[in-house]
Amino acid sequence: MNCMDFTILILALPFLSFVTLGLAGGKMSHRTSGIIGTVSLGIVSALSYLTAALYFTDGRGIDGLFPTLMPYNALWLPLTDTLKIEMGIMLDPISVMMLVVISTVSLLVHIYSFGYMKGEKGFQRYYAFLSLFTMSMLGLVVATNIFQMYVFWELVGVSSYLLIGFYYTKPAAIAASKKAFVVTRFADLGFLIGILIYGYYGKTFSFTPDLHLLAAAGAMIPLALGLMFVGGAGKSAMFPLHIWLPDAMEGPTPVSALIHAATMVVAGVYLVARMFPLFIGFAPETLHLAGYVGAFTALFAAVIACVQTDIKRVLAFSTISQIGFMIVALGVCTSSDPHSGGLGYMASMFHLFTHAMFKALLFLGAGAIIHAVHSNEMKDMGGLRRYLPITHLTFLIACLSIAGIWPFSGFFSKDEILSACYGFSPVIGVLMTAIAGLTAFYMFRLYFSIFWGKKASTAAHPHEAPSSMTIPLIILATFTCLAGFIPFGQFVSSDGSAYSIHIDLAVAASSLIIAAIAIAIAAIMYKSENKSFAIKIAGRFKRLHRAAYRRFYIDEIYQFVTHRIIFNGVSAPVARFDRAIIDGFMNSLAWATNISSTAIRGLQSGNIQQYTLVFLGGALILILLLILI
Repeated sequence: MNCMDFTILILALPFLSFVTLGLAGGKMSHRTSGIIGTVSLGIVSALSYLTAALYFTDGRGIDGLFPTLMPYNALWLPLTDTLKIEMGIMLDPISVMMLVVISTVSLLVHIYSFGYMKGEKGFQRYYAFLSLFTMSMLGLVVATNIFQMYVFWELVGVSSYLLIGFYYTKPAAIAASKKAFVVTRFADLGFLIGILIYGYYGKTFSFTPDLHLLAAAGAMIPLALGLMFVGGAGKSAMFPLHIWLPDAMEGPTPVSALIHAATMVVAGVYLVARMFPLFIGFAPETLHLAGYVGAFTALFAAVIACVQTDIKRVLAFSTISQIGFMIVALGVCTSSDPHSGGLGYMASMFHLFTHAMFKALLFLGAGAIIHAVHSNEMKDMGGLRRYLPITHLTFLIACLSIAGIWPFSGFFSKDEILSACYGFSPVIGVLMTAIAGLTAFYMFRLYFSIFWGKKASTAAHPHEAPSSMTIPLIILATFTCLAGFIPFGQFVSSDGSAYSIHIDLAVAASSLIIAAIAIAIAAIMYKSENKSFAIKIAGRFKRLHRAAYRRFYIDEIYQFVTHRIIFNGVSAPVARFDRAIIDGFMNSLAWATNISSTAIRGLQSGNIQQYTLVFLGGALILILLLILI
């Protein structure tokens, strides 16, 4: 028996939890349903950590690489003699790493939700959807082939739709869930077409195809990989497919932590990393193009985050920007050798790992703040450090980490990304360093606005969250403090070989100085009770401030294109043509048929004498015709 056979339970347990809570949750108490969901995720987390321990301690093979294991793999659909779809579990460094990330964040969200969602209508339904979401993400990262990944990819889309629209009586939540579903469906269409092209020319859906077949396919493989990236760009909210993510904040705050921190939005990054050997080998220009898209997205989202007033939307645009960093890190790779051009791969995965912890901490901290003041707006906050000491300290740790301050985990992963960017192009390096500075500014703008200054009059009696909410914050803060010291390159690298992380002192020093300056500017503008300087700056750049606050009117552009051009300019004329011409023609056929049937219906009267008369008359006519002829 394979020592990894138990890994099938990592998918089976959350699925069983979903089925149980979905079918019988209505007959359970809130406490019982929450315990079932949380215990199942606790076991999944334990199994994921056991899997990681067994996998990485077993050591590398004689080739110096960690093995690729498939403890479970079964034929699902045989399409042709060579092309088939299998379902199973594949373990390699990045899938094992993702098991740890997803199970950890999901478990802490389950625990946190006990306090945050207490008394909510639909509590059992909420935990059922959490289980489905977690199972879908786990199935995505352990997929043995690209088609299995797509199946679970779509399940992630469905479950995120259900979670974002959890408050289905709120029009804003309904609109947000539909927006997320529709936007990602358009992107996923590109993903599916890319998969079909890849399968047709590669004769397989495997991640390790016959390279000779791909070489013979010419430009079709770069096209297929580019279309796959479109799917990843939609799921990871890259520009211009980012519009769904800020509105996804209409879901419960723990859901935001789950979607943003470790799961749905990093699926696109994981997809590119999974297909990385093919991108490097057959479509390096496509990979670089993805990097440029990521760089623009990172800058675009960071600028918008600087002026948002809803704390969850600040964090939403922060996520978009940080995912851009991960895509850039992959896009600047020029080879699979980490020493000569593949550093960005390791840096991207490292940042994915550290970002999962501090972003989950930020969102759950935001939930504790909202729980205390019953508002998402920064104007309703201020001076909360005295009332929420645990939330304050853990939130500060997360802000320091995402700002790239030593010795927090974000410093180490961000430094590796910047080093990879400078190795690819000094221009990209300088740009990403500047964006990192913007990140430090907007995060400490958020921090000072919430915890310093004067307490808002609307926040009557703010109080610390219950232990079910603060314990996950403490755990995530501990991870955030320690994760940077993990020798990540020894476990994950672009070519599978061990890679020792070396901090580039010039890059690290410059980024620290820029981050410190950005934090100081944020302190000057937002730490004091009097924010006149911030108001003056906003007034000085009024048009830019308004445009950034309105997200540079991208949503309005989409509304104009969809409603004015597509719906009114295309759909409406097509609908009129359908009603007037197509329906009119079919209705005319029906009218003519009715008229004709009315005229000749007397021939089918049921009167035998009439039938005899007609028969004899017809016979006589035929006889006369024969005589005349």
